[in-house]
Amino acid sequence: MQKQLAQFLKRPTSRNVIINTLGNYLGVFFSAFFVYLLVRVLSPAEYGVFSVLFGVAYVLSPVLEFGTTATIYSYLPTLIHTNNPLKYRLIKSIFFYQSFFAAIVIAVLCIIFPTLDLYFFKTHVPSWELWIVALSILFFIWQNFLTNILLASKKVIEMNIYVNISNALKTLIIIVLWISGYLTLGSLFVTFGIVGPIIFYFFVYTYNRKHLVHFIKAPIVKDDIRLRYTFTYFFATQFNNFGLRMDLFLLSYFRSKEEVGYYGLAQKIILTIIATIVSITQVISPSFTSIKTRRDVFPHIKSGALYMLVPTALFLFLAILPDWIFQMFFTTKFQSALIITRQLALPFTLLPFISLLNLFLLYTIKKPKYILAVNILLFVIISVGSYMYIPVFGYMAPIISIFVAFIISAALLSGISLYEYRRMK
Repeated sequence: MQKQLAQFLKRPTSRNVIINTLGNYLGVFFSAFFVYLLVRVLSPAEYGVFSVLFGVAYVLSPVLEFGTTATIYSYLPTLIHTNNPLKYRLIKSIFFYQSFFAAIVIAVLCIIFPTLDLYFFKTHVPSWELWIVALSILFFIWQNFLTNILLASKKVIEMNIYVNISNALKTLIIIVLWISGYLTLGSLFVTFGIVGPIIFYFFVYTYNRKHLVHFIKAPIVKDDIRLRYTFTYFFATQFNNFGLRMDLFLLSYFRSKEEVGYYGLAQKIILTIIATIVSITQVISPSFTSIKTRRDVFPHIKSGALYMLVPTALFLFLAILPDWIFQMFFTTKFQSALIITRQLALPFTLLPFISLLNLFLLYTIKKPKYILAVNILLFVIISVGSYMYIPVFGYMAPIISIFVAFIISAALLSGISLYEYRRMK
């Protein structure tokens, strides 16, 4: 058993997963520190406003990537270590495509955001803060794009170094703002949404300048985007992203800002562990592209399942999180969030398994239409359940809705995956 474990850990994929996971947990440390600091500076209502508005940015960022992440991981890994000029053409085409259309959507958002806030989000912050949040979406898109390029290129260590230097500098800025008395919602939006990504860009550019000339000279070719595949995955991910955010948005609509603040903190803790799932899928995604026959499937699923045991265990730990650990980080002022965290963690124990099935269908079978159909159903269940029952049951309505949606999604994806597996040679 020990010998098998040692061999498993020596695999290049295992090493990259460990590095990426540790890097993400260093990011978790910074996120925890930010929350640790913010809950001491902001009131529950202010933290609710911060959670809602940055929730908008975090939802729209992957939305406005237009599904290009799937194209990057499906086609770039086989090109990246060759002299094929197609790799620069592919990268530039994806970057231009997503930036152009994202900029249009963000410009429209800047116009309607104040009205949307007035009638739906009801945060009542100044318009310039809403515009900063909208602009930060584009900065997050570019950072995610560069992150995916680095990971598809297997530059896992470099990517994590750049991200965590950016986090360290953001931490320093937050501390300086706090000490000087300038730590406000507006300064937080600027630091997290604008300054942080710019620091990341600087390091990526500094250590990858040799690729810039080839990138600039490369043509832009529409066919490189593979629109049918990309758009299907795009809509699939957006239904998933919106479905997992509608709980907070609908709570903001129906309930008090204090309750939203408690739920927003619980959701932030859950999202921190979801980052672990993302760190694993980012590394193992290219390997699912290499699966060609039925006999290749089980070894990849088995190793992927072993990696996914880590976030599953973390969700289970959250479900029994002791009071003193929570209070040490978040103070007794946010004690109500602990109950929500424990209950919200249970349905998310299914998410690692769901993510693994998605990788198989997306990168091995290359049929994102299945994921689209399942995610539409997930979105409907969470949205309808939350909308109908939040006025009656409060925060328990979205928690139960998420649990039901995950159970049905896992069952459907399992059946579809088994069907496609049997069709393989």
